[in-house]
Order: sequence, then structure tokens, then C-alpha cells
Amino acid sequence: MDTTRRSFIKNAGLATGLMATGLPDIVKGAEMPKAMKKEKNIKITRVNSNFEREPLTPYRFKGSAITQAWQVVAWMESESGIGKAGIGTQGVLWSDSKVFHGHSENGGNALMYAMSERALQIIKGQTFTNPVELLDNILEEVLAYGRKVTGNPNLRKTFALNSLVAVDNAAWLLYAAENGLSTFDELVPEAFKPGLSHRHKAVAGIPSYAVGTRVEELKSAAEAGYFIMKLKTGASGTQKEMIEKDMQFLTDLHKAIGHFETPHTKSGRIPYYFDANGRYEKKETLLRFLDRAEKIGALDQIAVVEEPFPEENEDFVGDVGVRIAADESAHTVEDAAKRIELGYQAIAVKAIAKTLSMTMKITQLAYEKNVPCFCADLTVNPILVEWNKNIAARLSPFPGMDIGLQEANGHQYYKRWEQMRKYHANPEATWANTKEGVYPIDESFFKSSGGIFHQPAHYVEMVKED
Repeated sequence: MDTTRRSFIKNAGLATGLMATGLPDIVKGAEMPKAMKKEKNIKITRVNSNFEREPLTPYRFKGSAITQAWQVVAWMESESGIGKAGIGTQGVLWSDSKVFHGHSENGGNALMYAMSERALQIIKGQTFTNPVELLDNILEEVLAYGRKVTGNPNLRKTFALNSLVAVDNAAWLLYAAENGLSTFDELVPEAFKPGLSHRHKAVAGIPSYAVGTRVEELKSAAEAGYFIMKLKTGASGTQKEMIEKDMQFLTDLHKAIGHFETPHTKSGRIPYYFDANGRYEKKETLLRFLDRAEKIGALDQIAVVEEPFPEENEDFVGDVGVRIAADESAHTVEDAAKRIELGYQAIAVKAIAKTLSMTMKITQLAYEKNVPCFCADLTVNPILVEWNKNIAARLSPFPGMDIGLQEANGHQYYKRWEQMRKYHANPEATWANTKEGVYPIDESFFKSSGGIFHQPAHYVEMVKED
């Protein structure tokens, strides 16, 4: 190990200094402070749901590929007559690959959709005061239902959370309308405001590249201004074949773009963001990858390696010399706390995949533990990009960078992306489009909350009854 890796471990305190020292109340399950005074009790009297298949250019990861993404719409109407539609995008392969491999692609999506519908039926007739409380009340029942219908007693909690995104979003929009809230800042409960208090002037739009992407394509993206890209590793084949392919990819990548410069990092160099999606079965495999990076002089440009191991692998990673991020394994705030104890020094948060309610809990925990977060994508539609951006624009800066970080890959894979952009509240806003790989963020974004309170007619018509 050279001085670069030793220095990182010493200075970052990954090996010993950042073990969790007792869980905050938000993890222990203490009663959450109220988001605002005099919250209304909201009784749900009518619900509905629907979905729309959106075709994709095949997106390859976890040794498989997805060819479509279901857009789910959940409708919730209160006793006062106010109704709101929430939108979610399903990610079956990402959230539980066993379900994906155990069924047809449509079959796996149908199972997740059934869980969304089940959640709405549970909620119908119930009264809630805030969406975080609502999610806490239904999550375990929805998970139990999912384990039954999938026939998988070990169904991952992330699968249930993914099924609840549209429901949770509808609850937040209804909650806002009932309580007279019109901005995202007003929406965030006091308990979670510290972790979402920053205001970035720009957010990186991070594209995602599937396993096997040609290095020439990545070089073209770098030349176009994309200074950080999500690079899928974990190539197909045996573990031996996989790591050989991954190390060669790293070598070719560094040779092609390692010398590029960017104004968005303190080092002035392009940072590397790798995501193995749990393909590395052993810690030794990851260390081989990092040894290659060290050998070719690329180690200090690795900003983060996301989710290298399967969830059941609980090896300590605070001593590997680079920042390791949790994604799928950080299902809940409790799971995020456990990963922090294992030396994970970043968390990829996904309001658009694990619900806004759970994401707020996780970002607050991470803030209290001084663990940086960034927003990852689920190949979502343009409207959900803005839900994610509301989080990314408010997270504390990622170490070594001066802007917010948000993966946004929908434009790369949706075949009807331009049509879907028409459902966006303001598709031509400066903050809705990247310029040289970056979303410019100004006060109009914060005032409009990225348009998330707008009810898109296309999706509303799918669920609203006359």
C-alpha cells in the first residue's frame, strides 16, 4: 500500500474513527417531532392506481438487463375532497434481483405493482397526520404481502420501499395541500431540516454507463463536459473473469480520460464513480481492483465505489483506502446506521426509489454522523428527476467537490424521453436541463421546488375518476 492509501485511511478516519457511537432517536424509533404545528388529520376516502410501460434501450447491470420501466401512478383523495396523484418508477432488477430472475420482466413488474395497490387498499379509510408516520405504519405489512405474492420469504425491504414511492409521493402532495404548504422547504419536517439545509448553486447531472460501455463513448462524454460519470463494473462471467475485465476497463478508462481537467473538484481532475451493484463476492476482489488503480496512478481519482458486495457480506470497508458507498443495502435508516458501523463512508440516497419519507430519515442520520450523501437514479422519468434534485440541491457538499451530485440517466435509456419531458411542469427551465454536465440551480428552482407540486395532466388522467 503506498502513501496515498495510507494517508486516506489516516485522514478520513475510516478504519477506526467513524464507527457509529449510538443511534440517534430517529433510528431508535422515538416519536418524530412534528413537521409543523397543528398538522391536520387527513382521512383517506378514495384511492386508485394505474401504470404505464415505458420502453428502454436495454440497460445492463447486475449481470442482466432491463428493457422497460413501469411508471406507476397512485391517487389519494381525502375526506375534504382534495385528491393528489403521486408518481413512481419501478426498479425490479435493482431492488431485488432474485425476483427479476425468478419471473419474466413483466411478471416481476406486476408483482411490485400489486404491492403498490395493496398499500393503497391498506391506507383507504385510514387517517394520518404526516407521510413519515404513514410509511412507518404500512411498510411491514406491505413487505409481508410482497413476500407472500413473490414466494420469496427473504424479499428485500428495498423492493417494498420501491413499490411505495408513488404512494408516498401522493401522501406528501396531499399533506402539503391540506396544510397549505407550497414549497419543498416547507414540506421538510423540522426533525430532518439539518440534513437538507444546504443550497447548491449547481447540481451535477451524472450519466450512468452500463457494463461493457466502450471507453470511446466515455471520452466523448467527458469532452462534452460531464465531469463525473457513474461507471458500472461487475462484468459478466465468473469472479475471476469479472475482475480481469473490470481491471482492464479501469486501465483503459484512466488512459483515455484520467488527464482531463474540471473546475468542479479541488484536485482539478475528473473523479471516478464506480458501481459494482453487489457483484464482488469477496473483499479480496475489491482490493485487487484498487491495487490496479494504485498501480496505474488512478487511486486518488476514485471518488467513491458504490455497493461492491452482496448485502450479506458484512466485511469492514473502512480500511480499503477509498470511500465506499451503500445503496441497495441501506434499505432503511437502521440499515444505513449498520453500514456506517461497517466503515461505509457515503450513502447513495434515492427519494425516487426508497421513498421521500425514508430518504429524509437517512439523510438526517448521515448528517449527524458526518457521512456524505449523493443522489442516485433509478432510471426515472423527468418529473421524478426533480423530486431527486430537491434532495441533491440541499445535501452537504461531497468531499472534494463544490456542487451537488445527482445521477440522472433517463435521457440515455428511455426511448420516449422527449415525449415524457412534455409531462414536466417546466421542461425548458434552466434548472431542468444540464449545461456541460451540470444543472444550474438558482432561486427560481427553490421557489418552484422543481415543479413537483404541479399535477401533470397525463398521469392524473390515468387515475382520477369523474
